Amino acid sequence: MEFFKFCISLLVLQTLLTISRITATVSPSCPVVFREYIGALGKNVTFSDVPINPNVEFHFLLSFAIDYTNTISPEPTNGDFLIYWDTDNLTPSHISSIKAKHKNVRVGMSLGGDTVNGKNATFAPTSITSWVRNAIYSITKIAKEYNLDAIDIDYEHFNVDPDTFAECIGRLLYFLKQNNVISYTSIAPYADDSVQVHYLALWRKYGHLIDYINFQFYAYVKGTTIPQFLQYFETQRCNYKGGKILVSFGTNNIGGLSPEHGFFDACTILRSQGKLHGIFIWSADDSMKDHFRYEKLSQNLLASAT
Repeated sequence: MEFFKFCISLLVLQTLLTISRITATVSPSCPVVFREYIGALGKNVTFSDVPINPNVEFHFLLSFAIDYTNTISPEPTNGDFLIYWDTDNLTPSHISSIKAKHKNVRVGMSLGGDTVNGKNATFAPTSITSWVRNAIYSITKIAKEYNLDAIDIDYEHFNVDPDTFAECIGRLLYFLKQNNVISYTSIAPYADDSVQVHYLALWRKYGHLIDYINFQFYAYVKGTTIPQFLQYFETQRCNYKGGKILVSFGTNNIGGLSPEHGFFDACTILRSQGKLHGIFIWSADDSMKDHFRYEKLSQNLLASAT
């Protein structure tokens, strides 16, 4: 363990010394992808419960890893991440099993989220250097234990300026990719000015390291129409110019454009325009009640586009 920490420390030092020399490069071409958040609500959902179409790239996103103490009254830990997803039903052995059964499956973890034990999961680093060092160590450890392929950034509360957020997350993503800890990266913003300002700062400086934008279109007002949805999509295309923006809905009926009111029609329009890069759903835990009906429909639509 001490040797592992020593190696991580050397790699962190190398990252911090070279980070200023990062040059913008285009992310590798990504196939059409279906992504699903899983494990946040403790409803005993497993990977094998979710239908998987072999003709799409399928990403599970474990929800969440959070740099908070794992107590009744959680507090920030400056980048020392702990697992908060359902560790009884979503284990390393479960990941190995689903990957062996489905060669198109990748598994990642999402960082942050909305709340932990009823308290906001706030991004609150002590300093850029210390947060990055701690995050690299703790996330690398989790990624190796669970054999993860991806990392998703889903912070929704901030006690830091946008530039500091951008530096912390950007340096973390750079290290994880540069050292082959993970293969895919994504961010999960939504249309709130206090949230967007942080993610846009990250995108402007480190967008070349981000493969997908899991934009939370379900955070728009409930009852969104197809024309409104398409306009929202165009707005975010302008915000994250050049990024692969994934469309989304929630199976908890939270808001946005629902499948019952034209989500798939909107997807068909985007596909005809060459703008449909993928779909993600929040979340598998909520989808159990409908036997994953919309997961099947989403993947069938994406498979027909390949």
